[in-house]
Parts: sequence; structure tokens; C-alpha cells
Amino acid sequence: MPNDEGFTLSSPNFPPGGAIPRQFTCDGQDVSPVLMWEGAPDRTAALALIVDDPDASGFVHWVAFDLTGSASGGLPEGVSSSPDAPMQGRNDFGRNGWGGPCPPSGEHRYRFTLYALDQPLAMTGTPTARQLRDAMNGHVIGQAELLGRYRRGS
Repeated sequence: MPNDEGFTLSSPNFPPGGAIPRQFTCDGQDVSPVLMWEGAPDRTAALALIVDDPDASGFVHWVAFDLTGSASGGLPEGVSSSPDAPMQGRNDFGRNGWGGPCPPSGEHRYRFTLYALDQPLAMTGTPTARQLRDAMNGHVIGQAELLGRYRRGS
């Protein structure tokens, strides 16, 4: 997939590769963290987000799509459960919206991938990450990634 070096995704809640605070997990309030992006490609018409756990065969924690295609922007804390939530799909917990880290054992990594798209997807219902990836095929013009870690009891 294309990768634009200037396209970045970050969170003031945890540093890249750092520990995700408990409040964003199943051990806390289980709210979505603040996310901020910068440098999306000029032709970005929409953004899509998939959060998964590569240490659990890509278990999906959040699917959001058709976010406004701005060069920079963000999502506030807890937006997944707010009236201002973006369009969201079904995570692998079987729920719509954010499902925080909840590893069964050890430390797991959580990959937040933001995709810049050349058109909105205009999907209906609550698509899975697989359905979203299929719909994005051929429309990704950039992507940014943020990795966080979580170990229960920490």
C-alpha cells in the first residue's frame, strides 16, 4: 500500500510504541483514545481507521470510516460512544465502535492504521474490517500507523 512519509498518526495519550493507559482498555473505562493526524495526501477525500492486534491474529478492536478527508485533524477521547462518532463498523467483540485492549495473557501490540482514500466509501450498516478493506481496495492513497502496547495488570 502507498505510504506517505509526511502522513502521521499520533495520540497524546501514549507515545508511539508505548503503553496504552488503562482507561482505554477493558480494565478501565474502555473509551477510545485521542487520535490526531497530520500530512494526509492532497487528494484525500475521506479517511478510514482500523485498530487491530497483530499478536492475536489481527483481532479487530475498532473500525471507523468516511471520516472527513482533512489534511490534519483528530478524534477526541471517547468519540466512539458519543453522538458525534464517525461511521463505525463491527469489531471482533461483535459490537459496533471501540473495544479496547483486553489481551488474554502477556503484552500485546495494538496497531492503529489510518487510511487516506481518494473517495468516500459510502458503506451502509456496520461493516467488518474485512468488508472495509475490500471496499478500500484501489482507493488507498496513503496510510499512517501508530502502535501501542498493553499488558493486563499494568
